[in-house]
Amino acid sequence: METFLLVVIFITAVGLIAGILLSPGRSAGLGEVGGGEALFGKKKAKGFQERLDFLVKIAIGVFFIAMLLYNWLV
Repeated sequence: METFLLVVIFITAVGLIAGILLSPGRSAGLGEVGGGEALFGKKKAKGFQERLDFLVKIAIGVFFIAMLLYNWLV
């Protein structure tokens, strides 16, 4: 189980790094971490950017849960 969680953590970490590097630069700073304007504002991402944002959010959730489970098991 520990090995499986480590593999999941590694894959999601690489996916997060790739997703963040592929996203276009935004000068909004840390206010955009939770979705800010994209979630409540009028600006909506389209196409590739929308999918990338969704996949990064999923990867963040999986990474967080896997890290909690790994720390609980070890």
